[in-house]
Amino acid sequence: MRFTPALVLIWCACLLAGRPNIVLIMCDDMGWADLGCYGSKQNPTPNIDRLSTEGIRFTNFLATQAVCTSSRVALLTGCYPNRLGLGGTALGPNSKIGLSTDEQTLGTLLKEAGYRTGVVGKWHLGDAPKFLPPAHGFAESMITPYSNDMWPRGYGRGDEGSIDKYPELPRIVNGVLMGHTRDWVDMDAMTSSQGLRAVRFIRTNANKPRPFFLYLATSMPHTPLGAAKEFKGKHATPYADTLADLDHAVGAVMRTLREKEVDQETLVIFTSDNGPWLNFGRHAGSAGPFREGKGTTFEGGVRVPFIVRWPGVVKPGGETDALTANIDVVPTLLAAAEASAPKNEIDGISFLPVLKEGKVSSRKTFAYYYGDRLEAVRKGKWKLHLPHAYRSYVDMIPAKRDGFPAKTHQRQIGLSLYDLDKDPGEKEDLSAAQPEMVKELQALAESERKRLDAGKRPVGRL
Repeated sequence: MRFTPALVLIWCACLLAGRPNIVLIMCDDMGWADLGCYGSKQNPTPNIDRLSTEGIRFTNFLATQAVCTSSRVALLTGCYPNRLGLGGTALGPNSKIGLSTDEQTLGTLLKEAGYRTGVVGKWHLGDAPKFLPPAHGFAESMITPYSNDMWPRGYGRGDEGSIDKYPELPRIVNGVLMGHTRDWVDMDAMTSSQGLRAVRFIRTNANKPRPFFLYLATSMPHTPLGAAKEFKGKHATPYADTLADLDHAVGAVMRTLREKEVDQETLVIFTSDNGPWLNFGRHAGSAGPFREGKGTTFEGGVRVPFIVRWPGVVKPGGETDALTANIDVVPTLLAAAEASAPKNEIDGISFLPVLKEGKVSSRKTFAYYYGDRLEAVRKGKWKLHLPHAYRSYVDMIPAKRDGFPAKTHQRQIGLSLYDLDKDPGEKEDLSAAQPEMVKELQALAESERKRLDAGKRPVGRL
């Protein structure tokens, strides 16, 4: 039998039939309590809330480390970031390190499985060419290589503090420098431009023989905030303005899926990279009932919104308290796409049974690292903090200007045990009353340290 081009296309279509398109949306510094579906009364997020109504809302989902680069490493590789040499970091311009090309990302693995892959928004895995999206499996890309505060304009108009610290903020398309975010007008347009590029990717790749994977990593609501003119100054806080703009972009993505008649065959995820950067006040989000925020291993730093919409698979309007984390996204999506597992060891556990069968749990334990330091461990409802110093947002010294960071404090926590079911705010230390549980979790901590230390792999270097 001779394989003509037409027959090859038919064969490919049959091979890929039934695999969902995937849209993975991750915001930056959005707190657990910032969406209407998570209890917010001041942030207008109707389009994101609709995802929750049409899908399932996770209440116990964790970012693996509460800082930009590290969280993205976890999301795209399924590994604790310190396994790969990128724990506790937010890589800046001209970084000499990045995510190693020996690692297989979601982009790489889904591309190998026949998906058309694209990324839009904040990358933050290294800005040298060998670390950019084309080297990590993304056929199409329009990215800002790091956080939007890493630019010369600082946190507000007239801020001169970063002029000599950072170069202009680049916009890189398919690995090629195509422009910069140079001023506050550009910053206000950042969300809409990322949304438009995401819409363009969907329009181009929907209804093709192969499915698509779009990773939309918005730069907002990381400070400095920006918002389009139709949202700016229209809501309770500057943060609410930015979330209204972001929600509009999510709405545009969902409308495009419906217009292209692929929304019923597309798996959509919405989440955040870590908890809120609380010292920015009205320019920051809310951790709700949880303690502290970004940069800590308290629940306020790592517990984030997570919503999955998957028509025909996920029951609409559901909620789950299954313990899950962003290291679990890789194995879950690979299973959903019937794609091959990574060649290297990963730390994630698929929660596909939670989505498909309504299972009440997937993982039983979790290790809370910051950088390479293990600061807490969890088993079920029990969380043990090991002694460590941490950034505290309690009793901050206010900033002189709105939108600028208040001064935080360094504090210490000793060996402390919390029942997160009864005490999600981590206020009542039960270590004295539960000595056996403390011992069990200390043993878990020691085994986790040994396991990860034995499996560390080299960071990518120039």
